[in-house]
Amino acid sequence: MRKYPLLTIADSPSAIILANGDYPVHPLPLALLAKTDYVVCCDGATDEFVSKGRIPIAIVGDGDSLSKLNKKQFANILHSIPDQETNDLTKAFNYCIQQDKKDLLILGATGKREDHTLGNISLLIEYMEQANVEMVTDYGVFTPISADCEFESYPGQQISIFNLSCATISQEQLLFPLPSLNNWWQGTLNESLSDHFIIRTSGKAIVFRAY
Repeated sequence: MRKYPLLTIADSPSAIILANGDYPVHPLPLALLAKTDYVVCCDGATDEFVSKGRIPIAIVGDGDSLSKLNKKQFANILHSIPDQETNDLTKAFNYCIQQDKKDLLILGATGKREDHTLGNISLLIEYMEQANVEMVTDYGVFTPISADCEFESYPGQQISIFNLSCATISQEQLLFPLPSLNNWWQGTLNESLSDHFIIRTSGKAIVFRAY
């Protein structure tokens, strides 16, 4: 059974992907950004990242959200991919995989437009087939799973489970039993009872742990 630490799978990820949602403000994602050298920006996230005094390893996307100044200044690290069949987050993820980066944290992928937020979260299910990946937000961590997993926790920690393809799913050490989870809301607002909890699943799901 795979075991997950309290906060993220990677305190020192091989790469961080910074997406063009709300720029992080919580101390945890900011600390991860500060100590990680290998940061790949979706093109729209570059302007604010650079304004913080940082330079990404690479800028990846279709190039439509990057300022003209930064497009010119960082032309040498800009990987413009016009393909409209994938979004900029997936383009950045694929770039990291091509560079053999397999322990990935995604930051800045929520906020602004709700449709983009939902789409980005759902992509974790696809990404998990190629990498160890989590999405870190200002409120918690999204973790995709496809087998029984144990999560380090603390009593009272708020937990939500989103069923993507599980025929059966159950839990140990959470306050409420899991129903069939036919709708996303049904697995939300649960609570840890202990220093760990277990999710048993026959398919794919996404676990959210609030800080």
